[in-house]
Amino acid sequence: MRNDTQGRGSKSPSGILDNKFINPAHETRLVVLERRAMIKPTHQSGSNVCPFSRGRGGDSSADASGEKSPVPESACPVSGAARSGIDHARRVDLAGEADSLCSPGQPEQSIEEVAREAWRESVRCIGRLHWKSLQVVDARAVEDADSVFEACVEHLRKATNGGRVIPTQTVFRPWDGPEREVRIWNPQLIRYAGYRKKDGSVVGDPAQVEFTMLATALGWRPPSTPGAFDVLPLIIQSGDELVVRELPEEEILEVRMEHPEHPWLEKLGLRWHAVPAMADMVLATGREVYGCAPFNGWYMGTEIGARNFGDEDRYNLLPVVAERMGLRQERNNLWKDRALLVLNEAVLHSFSKKGVRLVNHHQASKEFLAFCDQEKKAGREVQAEWSWIVPPLSGSATGVFHRTYEVHPTLPNLLQQKRAWETPRGRRLLARYL
Repeated sequence: MRNDTQGRGSKSPSGILDNKFINPAHETRLVVLERRAMIKPTHQSGSNVCPFSRGRGGDSSADASGEKSPVPESACPVSGAARSGIDHARRVDLAGEADSLCSPGQPEQSIEEVAREAWRESVRCIGRLHWKSLQVVDARAVEDADSVFEACVEHLRKATNGGRVIPTQTVFRPWDGPEREVRIWNPQLIRYAGYRKKDGSVVGDPAQVEFTMLATALGWRPPSTPGAFDVLPLIIQSGDELVVRELPEEEILEVRMEHPEHPWLEKLGLRWHAVPAMADMVLATGREVYGCAPFNGWYMGTEIGARNFGDEDRYNLLPVVAERMGLRQERNNLWKDRALLVLNEAVLHSFSKKGVRLVNHHQASKEFLAFCDQEKKAGREVQAEWSWIVPPLSGSATGVFHRTYEVHPTLPNLLQQKRAWETPRGRRLLARYL
């Protein structure tokens, strides 16, 4: 396996999120051993045990390539397609489900048309008013993993656009079997590492602890002093080839957080990347499926301030901010609400100051209602998952809160995909490298 990564110099902030961290190689092995009760090894060569090989129930049927289907044949992700919609909440595995996502009766359209329509029909996206502006990059001729990596870098360059973020989707070759599968294993093109310490606490993003372990096991070297915002490398698959590559620092636009009324917030060393580029979703057109089609819009402020920074299972910064504000963290005094507002104010202020495109949740709500009106005039009924459309801050103060929506999504669409290392072929591929 080629590993083209180099140890990135420490970019960790000097604020309270930094913690003394033990040797990352030793820590990774320790965490892997501690997780043995959860992760069932299926391959062993000498002393090298694959920590990401998982036994899964239901792998009972195999196709002609020997790839086992993750679900019984009757569990079709398309239930009557346009009539009943698709199961957008379930992660699909194309090895056993690609055929069921394709219909010979679907009209033939350009890749640009179906990509834009897929965004228009994506039930969990509040920003669909702008679906016609999606810039589609046709990368279906790209073959090798290195070229996939270069296309991802170019995607970020175009999408970032100096801060004036452009909705962009790069579409690689369609699924035609596991032998030629192209896949980006990362959930997003840019995500921050999560390092679990001996005491169980996490430096960085807790949501990325497992992926950080995977990247380290495949040869990635974290900074000598791991920090809270270390950008993870891309893990790219092309057929039986896995490549681990670090994104060039100059292609990663980040925004450092500050607050116009609370100067102490800047000292926390918080930052976030400008482009939210989903990397592991399936573009299902109705005629073909694409397991590798990175897509981005731009951020809504609460995605960063409320969810990434505020959630207890993410950076969990509400207690930190409340303490700096001098708030008593008591049951009935709404300290979480006040801290949450300050974090979101900081995100909006910081992105605006740096000239990076972002929308606040009130404007996003107005735009979604405008999208609903637009679709009604076009004779289409908007499909939306209410819990994803309503912002996580001031929900009832937004117009989308007071509406109900049908949830019968159709194709084309963007679907969740089973994590690459959890599929039977992913486990077999890892067994070759670990």
